[in-house]
Amino acid sequence: MTLGNMPLYKEAVITKVGGEGTLRCRLLDMGLIPKTKVRVCHVAPLGDPIEIRIRDYSLTLRKEDAEKIEVSPLAEQEGGRV
Repeated sequence: MTLGNMPLYKEAVITKVGGEGTLRCRLLDMGLIPKTKVRVCHVAPLGDPIEIRIRDYSLTLRKEDAEKIEVSPLAEQEGGRV
């Protein structure tokens, strides 16, 4: 599953950050690194951009960029804050 098609308010862990060159470096610099928990908080009315919660801050990404980030959903019983 990718971050771009993750359901609202569900938590996941980043497994892979795709993209090439400058885009990949920028995503990593913003804290989108593997083994980090994320949660989709808001989606714009037309579906783009999306707002995620990561490392106690909010980040807005274009859907196109969010599709390059692979995630693995967390089990329901794990819970916890992002």
